[in-house]
Amino acid sequence: MRIGILGTGMMANLLMPAIKKLDFDYVAVLGRRESEEKVKALCRDNGLDAWYLDYEELLGSDVDVIYVALPNDLHWEFAKKALIWGKHVIIEKPVTACLAQLEDLAETAREQRKMIFEAMTIHYLPAYRSLREHLAEIGDVRLMTVNYSKYSSRYDAFRAGRVLPAFDPERAGGAMMDLNVYNVHGAVGLFGKPGSVTYKANMERGIDVSGVLTMDYGAFKVCAAAAKDSNAPASCVIQGTEGYIRIPRPMSQMDGYEIVNNKGEVTEYRPDSQEYRLCYEFKEFQRMIREQDRAGEQAMLDISRMAAQVMEEARRQVGLK
Repeated sequence: MRIGILGTGMMANLLMPAIKKLDFDYVAVLGRRESEEKVKALCRDNGLDAWYLDYEELLGSDVDVIYVALPNDLHWEFAKKALIWGKHVIIEKPVTACLAQLEDLAETAREQRKMIFEAMTIHYLPAYRSLREHLAEIGDVRLMTVNYSKYSSRYDAFRAGRVLPAFDPERAGGAMMDLNVYNVHGAVGLFGKPGSVTYKANMERGIDVSGVLTMDYGAFKVCAAAAKDSNAPASCVIQGTEGYIRIPRPMSQMDGYEIVNNKGEVTEYRPDSQEYRLCYEFKEFQRMIREQDRAGEQAMLDISRMAAQVMEEARRQVGLK
């Protein structure tokens, strides 16, 4: 795989340990002209092959995959252009700002005979895949409660009047798109699309800084909380008629879980998780592209669609587009 990375922010930097461990033939990064020194430093510090300041110049090179690690509102535009130029595309979460943009990218990918993926670590982690296999051990699911809250380093600036993309309602910011997206993916990956959703959010200057999403599956409910204006321990508990499952970390970082049956007996599951967590998803992206595994791609796109539908309806309920 010859990959071009768009952006030099947090997600691009988080990918660097995976880049060093995986078999990439060529790695380039695109940055802004005003951040040229930052782009150069990222390349130098991580032994990357090249850096670019012009997107079309990168697209004109022989990279075959583009990884979009840009602010949420730019995902569709840059991914669409990459597909038109004949590149496969991996897009950071949330895959797009709305469902219509995702469907447009899926159609463009079909026309260009290219593949698109949402970079959502949860679905590829050994612990999450193991969890799906052992879910039946707790009987009929009744409740899932999950919380992923982190006081944002950008929240102080927001309170002071400076609106950065993470808190900009015009740029697909907010707690739902930044943090609850993980909770949503964790739920739909296990249970599919809910029958209905209800979102109650704490709104400040038109953006959800924290909120609680209820996903109704009829026989059971999922309660997903996320906050950028406050902290809480990451937690996930799935309750069933025969016991419960406890995950002590964010689902996107889970490396194990425990099942406690109604007798109080505890079974701990800790699958082989020796790899850096981003390695699992990028290994699968490499495999699916190499083998042209269209069924695998579509299965993951279906999950992205369900998550996008849930989040779009939730945001609509609080006045966000």
